[in-house]
Amino acid sequence: MYYKFSGITQKLTGSAPTAAYSPQGLRPGVPAEAPAMIFATPTKVVSEAGAAVEYMGANKVPDLQRIFQTSDGIPIHLKRGVPDRLLYRTTMALTVGGALYCLVALYIAAQPTNK
Repeated sequence: MYYKFSGITQKLTGSAPTAAYSPQGLRPGVPAEAPAMIFATPTKVVSEAGAAVEYMGANKVPDLQRIFQTSDGIPIHLKRGVPDRLLYRTTMALTVGGALYCLVALYIAAQPTNK
């Protein structure tokens, strides 16, 4: 006997062989038509563009490499100075404050209620 999962009763029920081997929700393995290509538009080379290429700004990578690759004993997350220190200290303060808040909440929840 062949069995099929019934979506209504949420149980296995008896069924015909064709229904058991092609359940609901499954489609044939081969699609009817090929899907559209994602990058179907041709790309342009810079020389073909015709107009000058506009960038958002100057390339900052060499400057940042110079800053981050120096071995001066400062941790990498503090290399850019005051903004990094401010973000680091704020994060640490919020972490410690959150941990203390959790401990206080657990202490209050552990206290018996007076009736």
